[in-house]
Amino acid sequence: MKVFIGADHGGFNLKEDIRGKLEGERHEVIDLGNSTMDEQDDYVDFAQRVARKVAAEPVARGILFCRNGMGMCIVANRYREVRCGIGFNTEATRKGRSDDDINVLSIPADYVTREQALEMVRAFLSEEFSEEEKYLRRIKKLELI
Repeated sequence: MKVFIGADHGGFNLKEDIRGKLEGERHEVIDLGNSTMDEQDDYVDFAQRVARKVAAEPVARGILFCRNGMGMCIVANRYREVRCGIGFNTEATRKGRSDDDINVLSIPADYVTREQALEMVRAFLSEEFSEEEKYLRRIKKLELI
């Protein structure tokens, strides 16, 4: 699966770890930055890059990494075609995919371990949208906003 990833300084180390794992699992990982640890960078820049790519490629997914996940999520959700959720545990991430068809996951690096983050990422990439009528109806309403 094609996965666009991005992180600011707060999520940089976790992004690097997860990227290596995903590449080892044969995902097509496109890292949209930051490419170096830069304490002065801004989460908005990386969230925009990932959200634009996911919006343009509906079958792709995006993963964002920052300290609390909130800012990245806010930015990503400004794109009409993006449905971003914050990963706070594996089951919530799984439900975000199956019920809400999230296509971008924002991971709060300060609040999860590397193992928890990897488990959430794997759930995010493997879980399918359920396509039950009630969930389809809700997605259609989102598209009207």
